Amino acid sequence: MTISKFHFQADPKAIEQESFRQIRELTDLTRFSYQEQQVVMRIVHSTGLPEVAEQVFFSEAACQKGCEALAKNKAILCDVEMVKQGLTKRMLTSEPLCYLNDARVPEIAKERGDTRTMVALDFWLPHLEDSIVIIGNAPTALFRLMEMIQNGCPKPALIIGMPVGFVGAAESKQALWESYKDLGVECITLLGRQGGSAVSSASCNALLRCNAGELY
Repeated sequence: MTISKFHFQADPKAIEQESFRQIRELTDLTRFSYQEQQVVMRIVHSTGLPEVAEQVFFSEAACQKGCEALAKNKAILCDVEMVKQGLTKRMLTSEPLCYLNDARVPEIAKERGDTRTMVALDFWLPHLEDSIVIIGNAPTALFRLMEMIQNGCPKPALIIGMPVGFVGAAESKQALWESYKDLGVECITLLGRQGGSAVSSASCNALLRCNAGELY
């Protein structure tokens, strides 16, 4: 028997339930639909910052189209491995795709003078139509994706665009939010410099849980 002077909750289900009870209590969710609330709460849960809800924005049918694509087992495309690894494995029916570490990418990037994340998007093309795109790290990947769609490539069902950083991150997300209607895509974004792998994968996880009926 383990004897400890520390007192803490060890039941994972109880921890999650109490976490989301507190998140609902501390976060202003009034402008969001019920499905959108599930996404926002997951973002708050992954950052520990209730105020981050103010920066989350959804296109009109983002959650609906995202849930439909996931239910149909459409491709999930990730800009970096950290996003891919953050997805809830037990809820996935196929392997999410990330080509950043494909052996062909570094040489192509060097030849073009592009970032590796930009080049990796070339390998998305066969899978892009009606997919879920999750960009949590690279603003250049989000800019390149918007260029590709503008130039006529297949459109994903949903773009979760939440790159983090100081150079191009806020600008790429603002561009997505201002142009998604013209591009003809649905999106979820976190405006400003904040973002990252954790919040972007958490957003997709929330949609997976909506489909599974795991709601808070």
